[in-house]
Amino acid sequence: MGNRRKIRFTLSELMIYNAALEIQDGDKVVMGQGIPIVACSLAKTFHAPNAVLMTEAGLVDVAPFRSPLHIADPTCTRGYSYSCDLMDIFTTILNRGFVDLCFLGVGQIDKFGNMNSTAIGDYRHPKMRMMGAGGAPDFALYAKRVVLTMRGGKFVNKLDYFTTPGWLAGGDSRKRAGLPETGPEVLISTKAVFHFPAPERELTLVSLHPGVNAEDVRKDVPWKLKIADNLNTTPVPPQEAIDFVRVFDPTLTAGRKLSLSLTIQAAAKKQAAKQKPAEAGKAEL
Repeated sequence: MGNRRKIRFTLSELMIYNAALEIQDGDKVVMGQGIPIVACSLAKTFHAPNAVLMTEAGLVDVAPFRSPLHIADPTCTRGYSYSCDLMDIFTTILNRGFVDLCFLGVGQIDKFGNMNSTAIGDYRHPKMRMMGAGGAPDFALYAKRVVLTMRGGKFVNKLDYFTTPGWLAGGDSRKRAGLPETGPEVLISTKAVFHFPAPERELTLVSLHPGVNAEDVRKDVPWKLKIADNLNTTPVPPQEAIDFVRVFDPTLTAGRKLSLSLTIQAAAKKQAAKQKPAEAGKAEL
């Protein structure tokens, strides 16, 4: 046992694996680009074979073998049960309560899970313009469970722009506002996992990624962070999960910097290979 090889994994693989653990067998899940679709495919392969995976654009019960090029890409899957359109996903499936779980990415987030994915800074003169609302407000309102992932986002006391409702002011404020009594349950960041437990519905630290301590997380949060009594260590992915992710989406698992570096190296090699025959021809002349 002492000679077992230590499993090596990237931060992306850790986040993907823990996102996958949120998916239960039989769940009807709307997937987004990036971490969500890889997590959904991982879950369906290993522990949730009866999960029904859907894309926002209308592919229902897909069986992806790689990440899609866009939300309506039908070439990423070995098949699907049926195809509708974006309007059907929202009106026929989501708004009628048939979506068990959805994933949303986070730009800015406050202590009650309200989100900004529109603009950083002043709306009319932003420091950064983000992807915008898209379907996020609808998914946050009508999906039975919402799991958030945050790679480059930020915790803030006040959002620069209110894009998507979480638990509003906490407690039963969502109910009092006339909104469905569902909302974000889990946030997976680059350092930790958080929950939004009842009745306060305030962001609470529940587990730390390996090598991270509570103080590392506190530094990122501008309010007094709630910490669970039994603080856990985030589960690490087993080797078979890592192998699956690296085959399914090697670009995502490698991370942006490494992916860009490898892409540049590959392009340089390809260009050099093209130049060699040309140079050889000139030498013969």
